[in-house]
Amino acid sequence: MYLARATFALMFALGASTIMVQAQDEPKPDNTKVNQRDRSANQPTADQQKNNVSDRDLTKQIRRSIVKDKSLSTYGHNVKVISQNGMVTLRGPVHSEDEKRAIENHAAEVAGRDHVKNEIEVKGDADRSK
Repeated sequence: MYLARATFALMFALGASTIMVQAQDEPKPDNTKVNQRDRSANQPTADQQKNNVSDRDLTKQIRRSIVKDKSLSTYGHNVKVISQNGMVTLRGPVHSEDEKRAIENHAAEVAGRDHVKNEIEVKGDADRSK
């Protein structure tokens, strides 16, 4: 009985240490530069979204169109859509130029091409999980 408990305790300790080592090896997300850029007074952020009915509706329609597009990655589905007086700003990272263009096209179909400012950044990393 004692041997079984000791064996279990040893296996548990080894398993826990392996998990801790794996967690330490993973890079920590760092978007400090993006956060600093977003604090700039001349950059629209989600909290500057207008609360009038037309801007809320515009954002809602664009968001629905983007989310319905199953070819987009999670990054694409999570792009920020900010409407201010009929002008739409798109911001956030995506995996490819194609994804960036697709999201811009969704917004242009709803708001009109001249009313969309595309500030989406292509991250270009290998992790393309959906």
